This record gives sequence, C-alpha cells and structure tokens, in this order.
Amino acid sequence: MLKQALAQNGLIAILRGLRPQEAAAIGEVLYAAGFRVIEVPLNSPEPYDSIRILRSTLPADCLIGAGTVLTPEQVEQVKAAGGQVIVMPHSDAKVLRAAKAAGLYLSPGVATPTEAFAALAEGADVLKMFPAEQMGPAVVKAWLAVLPAGTILAPVGGITPDNMQVFIDAGVKGFGLGSGLFKPGMTPEDVAVNAKAYVAAWNALR
Repeated sequence: MLKQALAQNGLIAILRGLRPQEAAAIGEVLYAAGFRVIEVPLNSPEPYDSIRILRSTLPADCLIGAGTVLTPEQVEQVKAAGGQVIVMPHSDAKVLRAAKAAGLYLSPGVATPTEAFAALAEGADVLKMFPAEQMGPAVVKAWLAVLPAGTILAPVGGITPDNMQVFIDAGVKGFGLGSGLFKPGMTPEDVAVNAKAYVAAWNALR
C-alpha cells in the first residue's frame, strides 16, 4: 500500500515538532491537499499521541508513520499507536527486521549504494536518500542505474517546489518534505498554503 500511496502522490509529510493538540487539524489540511503519507518523527513532543490522533482522524487511504525510529522497542510502540510506516535516518538491521516482523512498511535512510542494497535485502519498501542536499540528482541517477528495477528513492532534506524537477528528471518517484512544509508554530492555514504549493509542483512535473 505504501508504493500505491506514493504512486498517487509521491510527497511524504514530515511533521517534526508536531504537538498532539494540533495533529488533527494539520493532518486534515495535508489530506485535503493530496498527501497520503504522513510521518511524525519520534523526537517530537508526545509523538505516539500524535500518531494515534492522526490515525483515528484521517481516512484509511492515508498512511501514518513515525520517523527517527532508532530501536526495535520504538517499532513496537509505533505499531501500538496505530502507525503503519517506520522511517529511519539510518539502516540498522535490527530495526529493519523488527519493522518487517511487525508487518509495517519500511523506509530506512541510506547514503551509499552498499547501504541501499543491504536495506533492500532486509525488505525495505522505499529508500530514504538522506541528506538530499549533499547527494543531489547525479547520485540518484547513478544509483538507479544499478539498483533493482522499480526501486523507489525518496530524497529528504532541502526539497522545495522549485528544485524537485532535477530530481524527478533523474528518476525520483517521491520526496520527504520537512521544514519547507511544516515547522513548529505554523498554523494549519500556513501548512495548507505550503502543502498546496508542493502538490501543485508535483502534479505539474509528473
């Protein structure tokens, strides 16, 4: 279902710093704009509460996940909160295996082809290329030439509506969007404006 969601809209909302009391309103504006994958990093305030609220608020075709997942224990806590996607900044095999054993979708962070192949061997669904600013579209193109056909690379870090084109031209089929979409203190109206700009750019480029 993760790949289907990204085929519909390849933009992943990363809501670092989201608070539970604003989760429902921000989730609703993101869904209305077209987002179908929303991630709450675990270094946010009370992240499991936000995950629980987003899952109970939004329709079933919107996947809710956790980011900055670092341990197998956190995988279990995400699942208990209703989370469906595990996003990691790294590729720790223990965490990958825990996520697959729990039946969750998995997007580990990779920064080299070696890490990418190892993550795919552990069952990764989507590879998070992080940090995208450091790697760039030339790296995307080189990786996709050797990775298995159909591999989804999602650059994360510094992605704006204006710089998506070069990555899409290189073969990217998804992006993780952080502070350009949401920062702590933004109102739902602020997030709606940013979300619409990203979705408009994505639709125009795709």
